[in-house]
Amino acid sequence: MANIPSKVYERLSLGIKKFQLILATAKSRDVNESDTVIIVTDMLSEIFGYDKYSEITSEFSIRSTYCDLATKLNGKLQLLIETKAIGLELKDNYIKQAVDYAANQGVDFVVLTNGIIWKAFKVSFTKPINQEMVFEIDFLKLGPRNIDDIEKLFLISKEGWMKSTLYDFLSQKQALSRFFLGAMILSDSVIHVIKRELRKISPDIKITSEQIKNVVYQEVLKREVVEGEKAEEAKKKVNKALSKFSKSKVIKKNVSSEEEKINEQVQNNEQVEG
Repeated sequence: MANIPSKVYERLSLGIKKFQLILATAKSRDVNESDTVIIVTDMLSEIFGYDKYSEITSEFSIRSTYCDLATKLNGKLQLLIETKAIGLELKDNYIKQAVDYAANQGVDFVVLTNGIIWKAFKVSFTKPINQEMVFEIDFLKLGPRNIDDIEKLFLISKEGWMKSTLYDFLSQKQALSRFFLGAMILSDSVIHVIKRELRKISPDIKITSEQIKNVVYQEVLKREVVEGEKAEEAKKKVNKALSKFSKSKVIKKNVSSEEEKINEQVQNNEQVEG
């Protein structure tokens, strides 16, 4: 996680205290969606640091409909925020609505909130459109001095956007997901390491990489980890990353060999001249 400037940390901390009271009062009054949007707008400004008049847009037009709120930095759309009344549960149909807004606008991230619960999603522009929850917070349960809570708020703050912390957080989360780890375990490089270690234990037994991979796939890893859309997506990312790494090693090796040849030639020339 990126370092949070002290002024920003203090703003986030004080914002938690202030708006927990406001949200609790609004919930007890069961305010409607319009009033909830006003509260969320104030939160975006006072907690998350966006300028209310130039960086927050209400009723953002998307084709023939409107998303409640959007944030912009330097005129560029960053985040859509779909808001529901404070007393409403954020059901799946509301998630679909928010994700559809983001997909139609071509925006990577969208937040669905009722003021208290905030759910942030990363949109995958696949067929069909898919989404992954990045984080969920219950604002009434946040601790004003809890660093984990402050860091989550920082993810969608103005300063956080400027440092791309939400993208970094998502990358770390994906790298530690069971699908990504499953794909890594089944990669040729990891299977090779397992094979090498097994040879140390049983040097006289012949075991192929394919045999190891089959056992890991069928008997060690859960089926849900290695099958399905998320598993396939993780597999593609791992293979792409490993392929890129291998090519990089080959290039470095070739460059190193060329440098050695040049240095050797220079030394030979110096000896001849001497």
